[in-house]
Amino acid sequence: MEPEARSGTLTVKRSIPINIPNTLTLLRILLTPLFAIFLIKHFFGLALLVFAIAALSDGIDGLIARLFHQKTTLGAYLDPAADKLLLTTAFVTLAIQELVPSWLAVIVITRDVLILFGIALFIMTGREFQPVPSILSKITTVAQLASVLAVLIGNQAPRLAELQGPLFWFAAGMTMVSGFQYIYRGMNILQ
Repeated sequence: MEPEARSGTLTVKRSIPINIPNTLTLLRILLTPLFAIFLIKHFFGLALLVFAIAALSDGIDGLIARLFHQKTTLGAYLDPAADKLLLTTAFVTLAIQELVPSWLAVIVITRDVLILFGIALFIMTGREFQPVPSILSKITTVAQLASVLAVLIGNQAPRLAELQGPLFWFAAGMTMVSGFQYIYRGMNILQ
């Protein structure tokens, strides 16, 4: 059933664009608490499985949206929010367990807070903007996902743990560069 909104005596029906990409994004959001619970309980194999499914859903939803022209405004906002929720949860939980450096978690979270602050600022000032991720932002997301996967895989296969250090530095660098790009773009919109 479609939700209805009443405006005076006129009834307006609004439909919520539920398609495959948006459903996959919602799945990623729902998997995030399960992932966190597995991490907290030290079920690293299960945490790896859930995180891998969530990471794959991130790539697949975007691919389907582009190939089958199923991009929606809801998806444009929901997809990056799902990414931020999953990655923030991962970095905070892994930093608390001392599996990732706390400085990396701070960099990741600071960038996301700055982005959310910028969006709030645009809304408060009535500025119009389109949430279009840049190529740097996409590389940053992949670097962050790879860092978390490296930690989870490294826990299962310790010989692969040596990949973590370079990935952490790459993720940190890309996160900072992407953050500065968002600040620059935001300042241009505000001016």
